[in-house]
Amino acid sequence: MPVLPFQQVSVSGMAGFVRRLCDVPEKSAPQAAEERGKWGSKREFILSVAGAIIGLGNVWRFPYLCYKNGGGAFFIPYLLFLVTCGIPLFVLETALGQYTSQGGIMCWRKVCPLFEGMGYASQLIIFYGSISYIVILAWAFLYFFSSFSGELPWASCNNTWNTDGCVVINNYNASGNWTTAVNSSSSVVEFWQRRVLSISSGIESLGKIQWDLSLCLLLAWTICYFCIWKGVRSTGKATYFTATFPFVMLIVLFLRGMTLPGAFHGLQYYLYPNPARLADPQVWMDAGTQIFYSYAICLGCLTTLGSYNEYNNNCYRDSFFLCLLNSATSFISGFAIFSVLGYMSQKQGVDIASVAESGPGLVFIVYPQAVTLLPFPQVWSVCFFSMIILLGIDGQFAGLESIMTSLSDIYPSQMRKGYRREICLLVICAICYVFGLLLVTEAGAYILQIFDHYVCSGPTLLLMAIFQSVIIGWIYGADRFCDNIQDMIGYKPLVLIKYSWLYATPVICSGTLVFLLLRYTPMRFNNSYVYPWWAYCIGWFLAMSSLVMIPLTMIYKLAQGKGTLWQRLKASSQPADDLPETAKEMESVRLPLHLSDDGKNSHVH
Repeated sequence: MPVLPFQQVSVSGMAGFVRRLCDVPEKSAPQAAEERGKWGSKREFILSVAGAIIGLGNVWRFPYLCYKNGGGAFFIPYLLFLVTCGIPLFVLETALGQYTSQGGIMCWRKVCPLFEGMGYASQLIIFYGSISYIVILAWAFLYFFSSFSGELPWASCNNTWNTDGCVVINNYNASGNWTTAVNSSSSVVEFWQRRVLSISSGIESLGKIQWDLSLCLLLAWTICYFCIWKGVRSTGKATYFTATFPFVMLIVLFLRGMTLPGAFHGLQYYLYPNPARLADPQVWMDAGTQIFYSYAICLGCLTTLGSYNEYNNNCYRDSFFLCLLNSATSFISGFAIFSVLGYMSQKQGVDIASVAESGPGLVFIVYPQAVTLLPFPQVWSVCFFSMIILLGIDGQFAGLESIMTSLSDIYPSQMRKGYRREICLLVICAICYVFGLLLVTEAGAYILQIFDHYVCSGPTLLLMAIFQSVIIGWIYGADRFCDNIQDMIGYKPLVLIKYSWLYATPVICSGTLVFLLLRYTPMRFNNSYVYPWWAYCIGWFLAMSSLVMIPLTMIYKLAQGKGTLWQRLKASSQPADDLPETAKEMESVRLPLHLSDDGKNSHVH
């Protein structure tokens, strides 16, 4: 059981504690903490977390969901899920990492060994995500390098990949409905499908590896490797650029978009409230899943980044600031995107609904089309894709850092010697790169959708959120965890946070999960291509291979225990004896007791 830091400490108890420490033939906690590493400054922590949570979902998903689900009315369910699920889980994970000074796996071994599988599940999800997510960076790099040509390659039909039905929208009479013309397609769409993806007829037609995309993928992995190869020392320094530059580019694109004719027309579509849409349950589901996608919760990344904080860092206040920053970035991204879409709609004389799109289509079709309509299109293309690349890199190396931290915490004596960390990281990056080559084949887009749909899907994250809130709220104890936070920052979190862990988060996540399962439909590519049966089997294997780690670890822990089943359950649900083994607790041993004003022994600072 953890020692409550605000209990009065007797001299005899202190002496016993010192004797127990002397009997343990290990390094003292300050030495271990120093060996593990800390952030160079609070700024590095803020930038690292901001880079991890603010990603492509803020740019290509939130604005479209807001537009599709009732404009300004969408903020009602969004804020509800933010207050009851997003912020409480964000605080929980960040505080858990800081309190235990452990990464995504060892933190659960410390607070509730029975559910150590939570950590293995989250790290496996990150590993799968690292393989698939980075291919988006490879695409973005290809667009980025193509932007330096004299004429944007997607702005003309004079290329080897173009068909006879290719149409340059910029030079076409927009009043003519070219989209319905037989065998006609936009030059931008053809660049995306025939040049970048070189997409095959289906996942069963794997095709060849595209050498230019494979080199872009190698470049992305190389950058990620050198951003984190020295641990938090290099990660923290890298974020000074990777986390701030996207904001500069976003502001530039926002200011440029607001000066375009038709921008106000686009913002009306983005924000004009339609309260009637709130009657659709899907709107509420979209709001909930967006919170989980954009806040990087239930993946162990926040726990890992928080574990490198000083013990007394005010992670509670930081969490609120970072949540506000994330949501504000999503909101501002909508202005930057829809102002340009409004201009594009007016320029072509079509309704904005025909140009608004979510996901990769927005980044690699709609926005590249929009920049062809702007003066100096190469400049705006470079700005946009540099922002996309840096947003993606931040999220990528945050996940890799989580994996490396978990391995270092499990095997500290092996991983923290010499160059073993760097070699292990190189092996992981090489393995991910080899698997990632499947995603730059002609069937790569089909494979990527399987990873996206099954690995980092809503049901997987919702289950993780339910387990996480129940473990902390009911098994470890919400009151105990609030006391732990008070020990670190000097005051307890809001009562709303505690009751969210206990009731609101598990209930709302359970309801959302049931709704998603009831409305389940088989995955399709572009709403037309039906995957073969074995592709769905691969998807379910990827999803279950992570979640199955939770019951497998529980069975292993119970099998290793002694006594009756109830005794084993009870013993394996207790926190570790050395929790919290923190620098603050060690300082309380070395420092003399402070006396309160009435002369009695007070708690140790």
